[in-house]
Amino acid sequence: MKVTPEHNKRMAKMTFASVYPHYLTKVEKKGRTKEELHQVIGWLTRVTMN
Repeated sequence: MKVTPEHNKRMAKMTFASVYPHYLTKVEKKGRTKEELHQVIGWLTRVTMN
């Protein structure tokens, strides 16, 4: 995939709320849980999700 300035602008405008459902679907398809996703997000952001 070639990264263009337009692509970078589009990615910068994305919100976490818009991609979270996609992450959740992906981890559940791989046999993981919502709680495990929240744990990983917490590790990455140092924020706990309840």
